[in-house]
Amino acid sequence: RIGSATSLNSAFINTRLQELVKLFKERTEKVKEKLIDPDITSDDESPAASPAAAPVPPPKGETEGDKTAEDEHYCEMLCCTFKYRPWLDRLKNYRFPSSIDPLTNLMYVLWLFFVVMAWNWNCWLIPVRWAFPYQTPANIHCWLLMDYLCDFIYLLDILVFQTRLQFVRGGDIITDKKAMKENYLRSQRFKMDVMCLLPLDFLYFKVGVNPLLRFPRCLKYMAFFEFNNRLEAILSKAYIYRVIRTTAYLLYSLHVNSCLYYWASAYEGLGSTTWVYDGEGNSYIRCYYWAVKTLITIGGLPDPKTLFEIVFQLLNYFTGVFAFSVMIGQMRDVVGAATAGQTYYRSCMDSTIKYMNFYKIPKAVQNRVKTWYEYTWHSQGMLDESELLVQLPDKMRLDIAIDVNYNIVSKVALFQGCDRQMIFDMLKRLRSVVYLPNDYVCKK
Repeated sequence: RIGSATSLNSAFINTRLQELVKLFKERTEKVKEKLIDPDITSDDESPAASPAAAPVPPPKGETEGDKTAEDEHYCEMLCCTFKYRPWLDRLKNYRFPSSIDPLTNLMYVLWLFFVVMAWNWNCWLIPVRWAFPYQTPANIHCWLLMDYLCDFIYLLDILVFQTRLQFVRGGDIITDKKAMKENYLRSQRFKMDVMCLLPLDFLYFKVGVNPLLRFPRCLKYMAFFEFNNRLEAILSKAYIYRVIRTTAYLLYSLHVNSCLYYWASAYEGLGSTTWVYDGEGNSYIRCYYWAVKTLITIGGLPDPKTLFEIVFQLLNYFTGVFAFSVMIGQMRDVVGAATAGQTYYRSCMDSTIKYMNFYKIPKAVQNRVKTWYEYTWHSQGMLDESELLVQLPDKMRLDIAIDVNYNIVSKVALFQGCDRQMIFDMLKRLRSVVYLPNDYVCKK
């Protein structure tokens, strides 16, 4: 009985295989006929017209009165009529999200921009207000208004945004409110955020409005670096932003040095020696000019006279050489990373041309090779797309391959009757290859 059952199964399998072979042969004949005479049509190419879809009934809760009430909101400007929805209704219907994805939420990136602007206000203007006589009793209320506006932004960031950030734990995305709050309270970010909001402003009542008491506000540097990472992730040409950021580092170092120079001049006495600031003209511009000539070691400055001036100038020179060399190195790395792909393309093309010249390849072939290199680089910006996806797991590579190539493969007549999973498996093994006109893609 076992032998008879086995023979029956073998016969059934052979029958099914013969049917599949027959179907493939019929499909091959149809494809050949289409290639020979494209005007030949088949029954498969003329699908029956689908019945017209019935109109979607309006929701039960929506009445004609509500619809007319919404249509009545019109605004006439000039000779045109614009339909709009009242902003108050939008504000009432808006619900702040209970959890925020810090990697993909653009609203969070926009909020980080405001936090970074508040942080830059403190970092740039605290040294200015401490060194230069720009903070006076007449304008102190304007300075304090901006200071406490920045503090309010810091406080909102702590209470509203940071406690709603999603995080990954054990491979799962955590969106629970209590877990997100506890994760933030245990992080180093929370400790620095609390330190940056130390209420040293109460000392104003004892020592006066001293801008140095707001120096802890500069400790919110983690928001600045997080904003850089999030912004670079959404920019198509992030290297431009990196160049701007590196330039801003250099400008800030010159800014701090100009503030220190004015403080040193005021300590020694304005115009007391030829080295200090003489008090004429715009004080900030003059001191910034001096800082540029010192930190970049241009030279041409008056020699220091006193011991304090000599020590200050020596520290300036050492700091300037170190800071300027670091900035140059960072700029070189940024530009090198931005042009790494083009450098690799040039290297490959030069090596290929050298190889063809060594073996005396005909000029016609050399021209086609050069054309292929140029076309491939200008069309996709790289020579081999598969190199970018090597580090990704199979599931992500399949998702990318489906988004890029599925619509193209599904239009091929040979694969229209195939199972979707079979096409997905085939997409993972396909490799993008660029051909020039008159090249054989498939030769029988």
